[in-house]
Amino acid sequence: MLAFSALVAGSFSLGGQVANEIAPAALNAVRFALSAAVVGAVIWARGGGIATTTAALTAPWRYGVLGLLFAIYFVTMFEGLKTAPPVSAAAVFTLTPVMSGIFGYILLRQLFGTRILVALALGAAGALWVIFRADFAALLAFEIGQGEAIFFWGCIAHAAYTPMVRRLNRGEPILVFTFWTLSFSAVIIGIYGWHDIVGTDWGALRPLVWVTLVYTAIAASSMTVFLVQFASMRLPSSKVMAYTYLTPSWVLIWELALGQPVPSPMVLGGVGLTMLALVLLLKD
Repeated sequence: MLAFSALVAGSFSLGGQVANEIAPAALNAVRFALSAAVVGAVIWARGGGIATTTAALTAPWRYGVLGLLFAIYFVTMFEGLKTAPPVSAAAVFTLTPVMSGIFGYILLRQLFGTRILVALALGAAGALWVIFRADFAALLAFEIGQGEAIFFWGCIAHAAYTPMVRRLNRGEPILVFTFWTLSFSAVIIGIYGWHDIVGTDWGALRPLVWVTLVYTAIAASSMTVFLVQFASMRLPSSKVMAYTYLTPSWVLIWELALGQPVPSPMVLGGVGLTMLALVLLLKD
């Protein structure tokens, strides 16, 4: 999950630079198709053939559910990044542990104690502080940006995804489970965004768009889906998503590396609160 948080952060920074150059559905349909192909190649290289992969297709609706949740999350993410700064979008993402804990109780009856509740409250407070740019008046008026509002709905889908993995997995190998989740995501987004796909002038896209597409396909899809599914089978939902509190900090590093401006010190105080929440959540 530590690797997950670092890899996910890159998609915020890169996505923020190209979000207005390609339709979110077009980018994500291609990236998920490429992601599924990469995972399928890994399965094949490890000795798992078509029989091994298709054996996991019992009740394929399960992958449809997971694929839909992932499709909602990623499409709204790139739609939100058209107007939301990467650090603010990452802060919205840190609200997912709270929601994941709620879904964890509803779907798996996972409970958490006082310390976990305090940690989730601290993390949510830090996230809100960043989202509202450390402006207390804006916080009281609840003046949230359009991009952040759009992405929030995607984060709800991502929060449901984490406990849903454990609920729907029937003993399939994680790689095979990941392959079908990615494949169904590609199909769902492909159907939804078909007009955007055929209407995109792929040859005219600048190199950074292709870098973003490849990065999100391999690092922020194939690898992260496998990592979160691996962790979801071994950790409570709230602890799995606790690592999302590191995402704004990773995004700041990515932004510096890409030569982008970083938020003011007041805003960074909210990032500090999310780090404190992470420490509390990971304590045994």
